[in-house]
Amino acid sequence: LFTDGACSGNPGPGGWAYILRHPASGKEREAAGGEAQTTNNRMELRAVIEGLTALKVPSKVELYSDSQYVLKGLKEWLAGWKAKGWKTASKQPVKNKELWEALDELKQRHTLSFHWIEGHAGHPENERCDQLAVEASRAYMK
Repeated sequence: LFTDGACSGNPGPGGWAYILRHPASGKEREAAGGEAQTTNNRMELRAVIEGLTALKVPSKVELYSDSQYVLKGLKEWLAGWKAKGWKTASKQPVKNKELWEALDELKQRHTLSFHWIEGHAGHPENERCDQLAVEASRAYMK
């Protein structure tokens, strides 16, 4: 699962996109969408949520993202936030709580491994997701 989010202004119109590829068959699915008023972090989260939701059965998923926020959140922060009643280490409410809750449910369903890729560095799937996310965000620009 390759994902990316984009936002013009932060907040502003934004888009998310994913590429889901089955390694054995090579079959691939792309999807994208957006929102009129959002943030980059929300779009990064939505890309992962939408990609994992597209899987109809529990699956082993290699998640590739250029978002440290998403990857660290899933790997390192999520359990602590839940244990602290959705508060950060500084006792502040977790931003984008409803999206993190959705990801937490999906994380229970699928077996995830995480891979950080540098954004805008020529990685073909990341570049394609970025293109799709930017295109999706343009539908919400005035």
